[in-house]
Amino acid sequence: MTHQINWEFPQALEDEAIYILRETAAQFEKPVLLFSGGKDSITLVRLAQKAFYPGKIPFALLHVDTGHNFPETIEFRDWLVNHLGLDIIVRNVQDSIDQGKVQEETGKYASRNALQTVTLLDAIEEGKFDACIGGARRDEEKARAKERIFSVRDEFGQWNAKMQRPELFDILNGKINIGENVRVFPISNWTELDVWNYIRRENLRIPSIYFAHEREIIERDGLYWPYSPYLNTTAEEVPYRQKVRFRTVGDMTCTAAVLSEADKLEDIIAEIMEAKISERGARIDDKRSEAAMEKRKQAGYF
Repeated sequence: MTHQINWEFPQALEDEAIYILRETAAQFEKPVLLFSGGKDSITLVRLAQKAFYPGKIPFALLHVDTGHNFPETIEFRDWLVNHLGLDIIVRNVQDSIDQGKVQEETGKYASRNALQTVTLLDAIEEGKFDACIGGARRDEEKARAKERIFSVRDEFGQWNAKMQRPELFDILNGKINIGENVRVFPISNWTELDVWNYIRRENLRIPSIYFAHEREIIERDGLYWPYSPYLNTTAEEVPYRQKVRFRTVGDMTCTAAVLSEADKLEDIIAEIMEAKISERGARIDDKRSEAAMEKRKQAGYF
């Protein structure tokens, strides 16, 4: 049965997100916006533009580059920063590896996704950032559903679900102790469909990998993995070309594609309406264990 497509974006969600961004700028000394080049962080940039217009966005972007990103994402990141005149700080996981702070994973499922936590925490300490604005949403994954809008991290950057504060009547409490910082999630109450309808309404440019395109893939564990030099494959995993797109953007080693013909925003939205699994269902890093995301968050992950 075909669902009726909902093209409407709830204006209250934008109003709430802008309120959260303004509260963040008012309550913290040095916020930063965590930028991945994905649709959620692109949405945050647009919201920040609106929140502080006609002034400049009053905080920099921070991108933790694993070195295994999709080239299309890096190309888009550089275009957006130049197009909007944004300040960006880029920190590289390779530097953390070279410094001996983390060790490169080996084996069939090797990925740098978990390694970027150390690089992120070092960047937060180096920049003295007391608030890190992220694009996580509660509908994505059960661990993210536990977080508040202002999610407190301890002096080691770690998250404790039992340390979460009540946020009654939209009152946000940014008071923290020395050494602590807060992760801020302005679009926490949005859904994947809300994000796409917002992108459509605002006519936002996004990386090309979100649209159906042909690329080399392999099949593994019932998923379509993008073939790349960073992926450790077996002799049986022979790459072939297939038309696919990506619902979520992570490393090339931990983000699976979906078979798709959707090459327009309207087609993507219609496809999402029919989807039987969440977008995080295509994130291989979440499948390492039942509590994979929660464990990464407890260690300081985004």
